[in-house]
Amino acid sequence: MEETAEDSLFLWGARQTGKSTLLKTLFPGARRYDLLKSEEFERLFRNPELLREELKDADPNNLVIIDEVQKIPRLLDEVHWLISNRNIRFVLCGSSARKLVRCGANLLGGRALRTVMYPLVSAEVSDFDLHKAIHNGMLPRHYMAQNPQRRLQAYIGDYLNEEIRAEALSRNLLSFTRFMEISAQCSGEMIVYKNIAQDCGVSANTVKEYFQILEQTMIGYLIQGFTATSKRRAISAPKFYYFDVGIVN
Repeated sequence: MEETAEDSLFLWGARQTGKSTLLKTLFPGARRYDLLKSEEFERLFRNPELLREELKDADPNNLVIIDEVQKIPRLLDEVHWLISNRNIRFVLCGSSARKLVRCGANLLGGRALRTVMYPLVSAEVSDFDLHKAIHNGMLPRHYMAQNPQRRLQAYIGDYLNEEIRAEALSRNLLSFTRFMEISAQCSGEMIVYKNIAQDCGVSANTVKEYFQILEQTMIGYLIQGFTATSKRRAISAPKFYYFDVGIVN
């Protein structure tokens, strides 16, 4: 996070990877806008210009954090103005860039670096337990739990409700739920869209869109096949990986 000494930053990451906790630990004195708070969300959703009014005389040496920035895309116009005209530094934190991309939001034209936060790795856990990591996954709350099953189920339920149903990313939630189960079975394997489409009862193009949803909400990643030269297209199918083994389980 040393880049924030000079630059603004987009900090993306799946839910519960620890983004907010990290920022509170690193920057305890930063001014913070938490859009998960209903009153904060309501006033800035109605009047995004309040951000500019409240920060126009702020000290450029003080960092400003906006948590869950994707909830109000229009705020990014105000952030752009404050960066350009007041040299204020921001950390813009969120769990999905999809909503910003879909609505054509101002992504600040290179004025903010982009970084992604992932679950824990073994080097970050002093008494690392491989058996626990394999079964629980490496999201902090799940790894530390004695019985993480209910937390994992709640995590998937919250993802389906908040990221998929609430933003209407998929019209058919039942087929998308089925797709998530099948894609978990395929995690780490080469993807054949036609086969998955048959199992889900949707078209291959719909399956491609579903994988795109998982990528843009930070839940999974497609790794393209290797090609030796930039002039040749990769002939092997991509592989798909969920971001955390606990979610796969």
